[in-house]
Amino acid sequence: MNPAAALLMWMTVAIMVAAVATDAARRGRNWFAWAVFVSVTGSLGGLVWLVVRRRSPIVVERLGGLRRWSLRLTAVPLLLINAVITVFVVTFLFQVARVEGRAMEPTLVDQDRLIVNKFAYRSGPPRRGDIVMHHYPNKPEKVFVKRVVAQEGDQVRIVDGNVYVNDAALDDSFVLPESRSHDNWGPNVVPEGYYFVMGDRRNNSSDSRHWGFVPKKYIVGRVQYRWWPIGTARTF
Repeated sequence: MNPAAALLMWMTVAIMVAAVATDAARRGRNWFAWAVFVSVTGSLGGLVWLVVRRRSPIVVERLGGLRRWSLRLTAVPLLLINAVITVFVVTFLFQVARVEGRAMEPTLVDQDRLIVNKFAYRSGPPRRGDIVMHHYPNKPEKVFVKRVVAQEGDQVRIVDGNVYVNDAALDDSFVLPESRSHDNWGPNVVPEGYYFVMGDRRNNSSDSRHWGFVPKKYIVGRVQYRWWPIGTARTF
């Protein structure tokens, strides 16, 4: 989201919080609880309040000017607290991501929405088979979603599209027949601190076969959950 859109969204939610807090106070409701609720849920919370307020007749006809402004200004600290919490969560715990492209079909498809667990590898390294989000080694500002095929110290060899890790054939039953490749690669040993990654659509994926190994420091986190489309939601 660009800064202008983020600012507009923040201002919209602030106005909504201020309006709900003031309206809730006039109707004898817990205005602070409603302000917090709307500051967290945004438009959804505003819609819930519109339903609830119909059953809440006005108790206080008029609010004093100071009281009215104090209720409106409640939105500012609440949204600042939410912003701090959001930055903390996105930086250290979880991140929402969107799939761009078809390189991970059929496991993930274009425009799938994901939740990436950024805390997953604080206690242990990525494992073979994990789906990870990582920075593109040749252009770190870009991020890719790929599957870890081999860890540091593993030997990788590809013969006619068949992948062997430490001379054992990789179980790639998740790859569709029409997505298989027939390329050859290696053998090469994954250096210490690096990983070999591939897309599940082998014949149409830019991955470690083309641009090399991924440094561990470039791995953002593990793809933990697909939440959209709702009909295909699942954990990984």
